[in-house]
Amino acid sequence: MLLIDKYAYINQLKHVHPMEKMMFTALLLLFSLTVRDTTISLITFIVMSAFIIFGAKIPWTYYVKLLLLPAFFLLTSLLAILLSFAGTTTTLPPHIFAYSFGSFQVFIGEASVATARQLFFVVLGSISSLYFLILTTSVQAICYVLYKWRVPALFVELCEMTYRFIFIFLENTQKIYIAQQSRLGYQSPRQWLRSVGLLVSSLFIEVLQRSTELTNAMLSRGYDPSNTTPLYFEEEWQFNKRNWVGIMVIFGTIVLIYVGGRQW
Repeated sequence: MLLIDKYAYINQLKHVHPMEKMMFTALLLLFSLTVRDTTISLITFIVMSAFIIFGAKIPWTYYVKLLLLPAFFLLTSLLAILLSFAGTTTTLPPHIFAYSFGSFQVFIGEASVATARQLFFVVLGSISSLYFLILTTSVQAICYVLYKWRVPALFVELCEMTYRFIFIFLENTQKIYIAQQSRLGYQSPRQWLRSVGLLVSSLFIEVLQRSTELTNAMLSRGYDPSNTTPLYFEEEWQFNKRNWVGIMVIFGTIVLIYVGGRQW
């Protein structure tokens, strides 16, 4: 089991109704993405991080590691936005840095800096919102809420199957890699390339076999492909009025901060 999946079952907010956690996440995430305001995104990040670390009791070191995972993709996006190129004869817009080489010049415009700053905080707030949901709610509970929200059953089943096969991929990849490494399969670039090819092909065959076995097991237990209504075992979740009031207060406060900032 992945550590991120383990925390979804042992965190301090596991007994909170998943509908409340998903509604809280959806409100802050959608509002942050809609307004694309730096202050709102920063507040969203602080609020979600506080709930993750102090509410769900997720170790802050692990949370920081999770935040570093999308850092590469965010960094490359920011570089693409910041850096602009133009000819040496072109009049540059307002900028904070410029360097000429040959017949070209690279510069960082003031508008690019503002766009990159906005993107950075919006992504930070969105990631923290999604991490709050992932670290505090199991996938089964998320799919249960999606079903209650009348999301198409086929989409919900695809989400569950994809999630299931992620673990199959990781488990088989680790086993095959350890077996190859114990046989010195990665000692040279040529052996490395051959071993990677064998790993991918073996993994593909293994996943096909596991999917066939899973289908047969489901059919033997009465699964009807024509019946698209999923069945879920409802745990002892109970709605809490205090949680709903807290969600409305936090969301309302963020909306008021945004409206007040716009007026000023």
